[in-house]
Amino acid sequence: MKAMILAAGKGTRVRPLTYDLPKPMIPILGKPVMAYLVEHLAKYGVTEIMVNVSYLHEKIEEYFGEGHQFGVQIGYSFEGYTNDEGEVVPQPIGSAGGLKKIQEFGGFFDETTIVLCGDALIDLDLKSALFEHRRKGALASVITREVPWDKVSSYGVVVTDEDGRITEFQEKPAQADAKSNFISTGIYIFEPEVINLIPKDTTFDIGADLFPLLAKEGLPFFAQARSFNWVDIGTVSDYWQVLQDVLMGEVTQLDVPGVQIEDGLWVGLNTKIEWEGTTIEGPVYIGSGALIEAGAHIVGPTWIGHGSHICSGAKVVRSVLFEYTRVLHDVNLHEMIVFKDYSVDRDGEMKHISEYSSGEWANARDRRQSRRTEFASEPVK
Repeated sequence: MKAMILAAGKGTRVRPLTYDLPKPMIPILGKPVMAYLVEHLAKYGVTEIMVNVSYLHEKIEEYFGEGHQFGVQIGYSFEGYTNDEGEVVPQPIGSAGGLKKIQEFGGFFDETTIVLCGDALIDLDLKSALFEHRRKGALASVITREVPWDKVSSYGVVVTDEDGRITEFQEKPAQADAKSNFISTGIYIFEPEVINLIPKDTTFDIGADLFPLLAKEGLPFFAQARSFNWVDIGTVSDYWQVLQDVLMGEVTQLDVPGVQIEDGLWVGLNTKIEWEGTTIEGPVYIGSGALIEAGAHIVGPTWIGHGSHICSGAKVVRSVLFEYTRVLHDVNLHEMIVFKDYSVDRDGEMKHISEYSSGEWANARDRRQSRRTEFASEPVK
């Protein structure tokens, strides 16, 4: 079996994280979410992997290379063009269109292929899913999960008959219009014949275009309702909740990195904690090279990225700080994600640092603020 990872989208629902990162590169416990997918595929012997890329494509390609460090082979298909000024312009052609482009170029899909969205953590038993796919004689299989009815509008809804054959596919329907609360997880198994149904040189989507076509034609198109861990990063709020769950130990396949130095506290290499007056209530991870000044207060679940600096009097509660974040003196960050110049609260409300009356945080590598403080204390000559 081969694999295809879908990684060409802009990830608009998880901005500001995707202002600087493609969605598959968003870190979970300091490692891109797509890296977990590649490792999972390798675990099941899937070693030939294609990735369609577009927005910020170079960040994915530079990190994964040709896949040697994961024990796999990775190839890329860029969706976009170079304009008259020599600038690379991303232009996604739809998830199914991306498959067709790859097939037209080199004929990659010559055997059963598993297709996965590059922005979710899974522990799906691929061997069992492939067995069921073949037992039913399916041309296409969709791995599904049951969700509460009030969540169906965020997903592609799968409608089946009593044998599990998909009769209809509703792309993000309103709750009142949804005919099922079983949704697509963005994991599919395709036979090569499915790729032949996708038109050439056309923007074509798997959920909105290909699946309705398969259902309409009455082809062997089946759902597999499986029980497995599926952690989807659909929005920034989802991302905040995912990291909360991970640090609480509720995602079984993930372990907090670093060294546990006391109950609920993990640290990376060369981390300095000034303990006088400092309170840390786990679970908390403090990345390598971070400094926690005396008098700081940290309440978990909290992730503090490497190279960060928490000043005295600062309070960080159930928050996620990306690398090199300096939280200034006496600042209170409560249930926040801080990423460079932006913060996002647990409800997804985003604010730029300029919207705060006084700087709440800064770049920990920027020493200019400390210099200004020193200069201000010097007598005028």
